[in-house]
Amino acid sequence: MAQKKESSKKSGTVASINDSLKKATTEMLVLFVLHQKSMYTYEMMSTIEQLSEGRLSFNTLYQAIYRLRDHGYIEESEKILSQDNRVRIYFAITPAGEAYLQDLRQEYQNFIDTIALIFSKDGSLQGDETT
Repeated sequence: MAQKKESSKKSGTVASINDSLKKATTEMLVLFVLHQKSMYTYEMMSTIEQLSEGRLSFNTLYQAIYRLRDHGYIEESEKILSQDNRVRIYFAITPAGEAYLQDLRQEYQNFIDTIALIFSKDGSLQGDETT
């Protein structure tokens, strides 16, 4: 119950839309950075944070990575033992993932263009008696 209470407090805040937008674009961002080169999970998180100049950070990307892998959009490309004896699993984008990334980018652009179109009509409904 406490968890439900906490999420309802966040609803209606700028933070809630930020979280929703972040969730909606996570897969696209993972595919985008993997389009650049194969990476392990922490490297993806760091790269996204760096590219966003610190405005966007992720605590985890595992759910998105598993979804993308399960759909065949990314695959494990290699496993490397790091100097601190950790196995780093590198992921690479697949041809299906490249196509999906292009579709996501187009859909995202269409969406933000539509929002911009709506916002450009600010005040144009005043005095509109057609409803």
